[in-house]
Amino acid sequence: MATEAYLIAVLSAVVWSLSMVGLKLGLEDGGTSLQASLVVAFVDVAVYWGLLVALGQVGVFAEVGLVGLGAFVLAGAVGTALGRFASFSGIHRVGASVNSAGISTRPLFATALAFLLIGEVVAPQVVGGILLLVVGLVVLSLSRGGDIRGWHAYELLFPLAAAGAFALADVLRRWGLTTTAATPLHGVALNETAGGVLLAAYVLTRRRGAMRDVSRRTYGIFVGSGLLNALSLLLFFVALDLGRVAIASSLIATTPLFTAAFAYVLLDDLERITVGVVAGAALVVGGAVVITLA
Repeated sequence: MATEAYLIAVLSAVVWSLSMVGLKLGLEDGGTSLQASLVVAFVDVAVYWGLLVALGQVGVFAEVGLVGLGAFVLAGAVGTALGRFASFSGIHRVGASVNSAGISTRPLFATALAFLLIGEVVAPQVVGGILLLVVGLVVLSLSRGGDIRGWHAYELLFPLAAAGAFALADVLRRWGLTTTAATPLHGVALNETAGGVLLAAYVLTRRRGAMRDVSRRTYGIFVGSGLLNALSLLLFFVALDLGRVAIASSLIATTPLFTAAFAYVLLDDLERITVGVVAGAALVVGGAVVITLA
C-alpha cells in the first residue's frame, strides 16, 4: 500500500506541474491572479461535488462532525484561497519554474509549525535540509532564469508565502483524514468549497470590477488548468490518506523538476530555464526530502 501511495504522490506532482505551466500561459495572455484563483477554485468545486453526487456520497458529511468540517474549511481558507492566490501571483512574477521551486519549501514551514505549536524536536538532519533549502533559494535568486522579463529577489516572497499556507493546510487536512469519517474526496470538496466561497466573497465586496477587464480567452485556459489542478489535488489527498504525510509531502516537492522540464518545452518564449534554475530547484527538492524524511 505504501508503494501505491508514493506513485500516486509523484503522479500528483507531474499533473500539478502541468497545471502551473497552463496558468502561466493564461496569465501572460491577459489573465490575472485573482481571476485564475477564482476560476480554478470553482472548477474544482464543480468536479468534486459532481463526483460526490454521482457516487451517492453526499450523506457521509453528516458523519464527519463539526470539528472535522471546520478543519477542512479552515484548510481551504488558508490553502486554497490565500495559498493559491500567492502561488498564482508568484507564477506571474517569477515564472512557473522558479515559483514551483519556491513552493517546495513547504516542509520547512511544516517543521517550523510543528516546533512552535507542539514542541517537536528539530533533528540535526532537519538543520542540514534547511541549509540546502536556503542555498537553493539563493541559487534561484541569482539564476537569471524564470520569467523572461526578469524579476527581483523579493518577489520570491510570493511562492514562500504560498508554501507556508500550504504547509498549515496540509497539517489540517491530514488531521481531518485520519480522525474523521471523511474520505479524500469529501476532504478535498470541503477544502475547495471553503476557498472558493472566500475568494468569491472577496471579489464581491472588495474587487467587484477586477473581473471585467480580463481577457475572455483566458477563461478557457484557466478552466483547463483547474481540471488538472482538481486531479492533482485529489491524487495528493489520496496519497495523504494512504501513506505518511512526510513521504507524500517530500514526493510532491519534486514538482519543480517536472515544471522546469515542461516549461523548457512549452514556455520557451516566456521563461528562461538556466543551469541556475535547475540547480536551485534540485537543491530545494533535496532539502525538502531531507527535512521530511528526518
